[in-house]
Amino acid sequence: QLQLQESGPGLVKPSQTLSLTCTVSGGSITTDYYYWSWIRQSPGKGLEWIGYINYSGSTFYTPSLKSRTSISRDTSKNHITLQLASPTPEDTAVYYCARGWGGNYPPEDWGQGTQVTVSS
Repeated sequence: QLQLQESGPGLVKPSQTLSLTCTVSGGSITTDYYYWSWIRQSPGKGLEWIGYINYSGSTFYTPSLKSRTSISRDTSKNHITLQLASPTPEDTAVYYCARGWGGNYPPEDWGQGTQVTVSS
């Protein structure tokens, strides 16, 4: 059974980099043709797709966050990492890791999410 578990600091200062890890169990992050996305939901707002890394390691980011975002993977640990540089309070949100087949949106499988607050 696939499980996705997000982890990382719950509080980040604007001078730091927001960094989260999605640990995957019950499935490999290199399995054809799955796409691994990061998605967030800010208070009072809808879901915002941040970007993905796919089974072959290719990445794609939403244009509004592209300059600050990096998604990577460690195949030996079977996990996905999100880094968001220069965070602001507007980046405060619940961050989700999710898996979709063939780039389908919304993805079929989701982690439980992790709250991140950006504050000095």
